[in-house]
Amino acid sequence: MNTLFDKIWDSHVVQIVPDGPTQLYIDRLYAHEVTSPQAFEGLRERGIKCFRPERIYCMPDHNTPTHDQDKPIEDPVGRKQVETLAKNAKEFGLSHFAMGSDHNGIIHVVGPERGLSLPGMTLVCGDSHTSTHGAMGAVAFGIGTSEVEMVMASQCILQSKPKSMRINVEGKLGKGVTAKDVALYLMTQLTTSGGTGYFIEYSGSAVKGLSMEGRLTLCNLSIEMGARGGFIAPDETTFEYIKGREFAPKGEEWDKAVAYWKTLKSGDDAVFDKELTFRAEDITPWVTYGTNPGMGMAIDGEIPTLDSIDEAGRVSFQKSMDYMGFQPGQKVLGHKVDYVFLGACTNGRIEDFRAFASIVKGRKKNPDVVAWLVPGSWMVDKQIREEGIDKILEEAGFAIRQPGCSACLAMNDDKVPAGKYAVSTSNRNFEGRQGPGSRTILASPLVAAAAAVTGVVTDPRSLM
Repeated sequence: MNTLFDKIWDSHVVQIVPDGPTQLYIDRLYAHEVTSPQAFEGLRERGIKCFRPERIYCMPDHNTPTHDQDKPIEDPVGRKQVETLAKNAKEFGLSHFAMGSDHNGIIHVVGPERGLSLPGMTLVCGDSHTSTHGAMGAVAFGIGTSEVEMVMASQCILQSKPKSMRINVEGKLGKGVTAKDVALYLMTQLTTSGGTGYFIEYSGSAVKGLSMEGRLTLCNLSIEMGARGGFIAPDETTFEYIKGREFAPKGEEWDKAVAYWKTLKSGDDAVFDKELTFRAEDITPWVTYGTNPGMGMAIDGEIPTLDSIDEAGRVSFQKSMDYMGFQPGQKVLGHKVDYVFLGACTNGRIEDFRAFASIVKGRKKNPDVVAWLVPGSWMVDKQIREEGIDKILEEAGFAIRQPGCSACLAMNDDKVPAGKYAVSTSNRNFEGRQGPGSRTILASPLVAAAAAVTGVVTDPRSLM
């Protein structure tokens, strides 16, 4: 019996090149300002148009500032990229969610919340975290700029079919444990290359118990395990989330869509190339201590000692320790924090702001901490205000910034200075990822909130 991945993939195959890749039909292409300019230029040089323009959506997010979005972007490179995307979208007749419009935000937040990313689809974007949309029950993956051009020109892509892996997380998540902790835990177990060559299906009672926001976070981080992508079979939680959203099917079309979506699951006898099972009870609030997302540990744990690292990895481990200013065997709990970042396509959704607010309510921001709270979209911003979360945050001394990728990556104004420690809800902690010399500790919104009010790495369970 086929896996769900097989079902979606096989139903989108146009042709298989003998001893070569598969020509795969793509339902939706998302284009942002960083990886699309050369693709548009390639079309221009060849004198061709986009084959199916109604299936392409453009949105700036990486370079957008998170303040004063009504003014021209100060950084000339960022400004040029954002302006170029607007011009290209207009010239090629594509939908464009411009900066400042109510549809703008981070493409991986906006796609699902607007009902553009749907079960059974194939979705691509020139961005590695496209795997986020897999939470909708779609096959979604990042592609390179030349492939963006290929999809624009033909609505197809040449791809080798990945192997399939199923990761089951069984049981009930404990107090203070979120989808982000699940993802960071899995990365520590599998390492950042454990998923290489695979497309991961997440399953098990703990995964099925996650909200859509939690599922989006989990799938977002598949790429950090080296996987081509990750996804979750659609169920009632998915359908409930999609229903009534702007671009979702309506009326009779909705009924037909749900009937089809209900068939999207792996058979009981489906065979995966690899299958792993973990217990939810083994997962606690989790933090990273190194310079890749797989270097993680329980928040109350200790950094591994040098003799516990295999010989081949000791040099890079020590280099990571030197960069982070940590010692092998040290605890990170109680370590001073300079910056806190809530946001990114990993944790910039309404549920993440609710979680953050639940910890800071009735408390005050630590005066030594700089906090950047950045909604993933204008829709999230609207929900924050409708639910009164903005009041809770403001009373605690926090300000809400405007939507964008922000401090996830050093491509806009929100950069963490050299040597400073940031507890970040984003997806990567590479050297310089949040700014040259910055030191990133990846964590959940609950851990970020606890650090923001105490000024040190704090177990959120002690404040709950």
